[in-house]
Amino acid sequence: MTDLTCLTARAAVDLLQRREVSPLDLIDAALARIEATDGVLNALPTLCIERARDRARRLMNAPTTPAGRRPAALSNDPAAPCLHGLPVAIKDNNEVSGVRCTMGSRVFADRISVKNDAVVDRLESRGAIVLAKSNLPEFAAGGTTSNEVFGTTVNPWHTGKTCGGSSGGSAAALAAGQVWLATGNDFAGSIRIPSSFCGTVGLRPSTGVVARLQRQPYSPLSVEGPMARNVADAALLLDCEAGELPADPLSRPVPAQSFLSAALAPALPARIAFSVDLGVAPAVDAEVAGLCRAAAERLQVAGTRVEYAHPDLHDAHAVFQVLRSFLYVGRLAEILDTQRAKMTANVIWNTEQGLARNVREVVDAEIAQGELARRVLRFFDDHDLLLCPAAVTPPFDASATEPPPIEGKAFDFYYHWMILTYAITVSACPSLVIPCGITRSGLPVGLQIVGPPRSDHRLLAAGAWIEQAFGLHERVPRDPRVVARTASPEESR
Repeated sequence: MTDLTCLTARAAVDLLQRREVSPLDLIDAALARIEATDGVLNALPTLCIERARDRARRLMNAPTTPAGRRPAALSNDPAAPCLHGLPVAIKDNNEVSGVRCTMGSRVFADRISVKNDAVVDRLESRGAIVLAKSNLPEFAAGGTTSNEVFGTTVNPWHTGKTCGGSSGGSAAALAAGQVWLATGNDFAGSIRIPSSFCGTVGLRPSTGVVARLQRQPYSPLSVEGPMARNVADAALLLDCEAGELPADPLSRPVPAQSFLSAALAPALPARIAFSVDLGVAPAVDAEVAGLCRAAAERLQVAGTRVEYAHPDLHDAHAVFQVLRSFLYVGRLAEILDTQRAKMTANVIWNTEQGLARNVREVVDAEIAQGELARRVLRFFDDHDLLLCPAAVTPPFDASATEPPPIEGKAFDFYYHWMILTYAITVSACPSLVIPCGITRSGLPVGLQIVGPPRSDHRLLAAGAWIEQAFGLHERVPRDPRVVARTASPEESR
């Protein structure tokens, strides 16, 4: 691993800003690392090298500001956060002009994007250089990362294990040092679960922090968010992603305080709640539960109390099932009408679940979501943070779409094991995942840190404090641990 790929994103940006390295230097370092590792991992199947180098040259040739700063490529605001030519990876369901965008589906296997997605436009205006597209399951439908276009992405900590999904390619690339920052989007846990499985950091921000163009524009369930190797790097990326967009009615203006400033001022609040299962998970792996419980207890320091408590989420599973299927209809029903033969059984099943719903079910679920969100808000009257495992299991076999029974209990659906993240999705609260422990077999476990709605700054400050206490963010980047995919019963439990 080269010294450049080991740098934090903030350190790399600092070198770029001071012109001690060039964007082309970082592109070359990233490409060398991708060449050395991606044959095993399959995290970044689409590279856009010449596009990246062209943008790097444009940035390098741009005149500096009076303060000697290299400006963002397309931004006229000298105060805007800037990545100064840092290469990034973009999830393969976000459009990048002139680059292949498959969404992991044979339906779009050969499609070339004609324009940028909103978040890509924002990042490029802040000096990001898109180097690669990261792998995902078909139409981002799954908690693992495998599709019929590019195949399976595996975990750098153990290449026989899944990296999680659906933003699995982004998390695996970060953990292996292929890029410094990567985008993700999160619905059922698509940022948070891969971050947990790969020992990286992922934030599901409050709805509207990052503008997003959706076919159903008033849905708060799916959001764009940053993925990184540490909390401050994630905050830097969020600063570059955030902002209002008139075409997104839920988007909000850039806040007066930067997210990075919050992450650079670590602070642990006084009242922390912890729950192993949020009162809704049928089972949680005993080792995951033990590691997360021990992590929470370490936070019981002077001025802070940790108690076992959780909000009332009893109907989160039922509400999420209905609202999730409703969104699948909006996204995929038209495609299903004409391209069924090219779609996998999993995506067809998800869409047909929505088509089978009636209006009353959907309306009842929307009303129930509002009631649940208000119950959670009342819970935060007495608590500053809620902690729980990010996933009920450590990474499992890469060839599976779901874990084997946990503590002897099977889950109802292939995504039911993701309940600890999607229950929080329904609550409309932001949540941050950081590594909090390593299993006996050497696999990372992530802690989910949840705050009340629109508490993203407070969440990042707390996450930075907790990250320093655990120190596990220093375990990435890492060389892939190449192991056969078939795991032992002990490792798969």
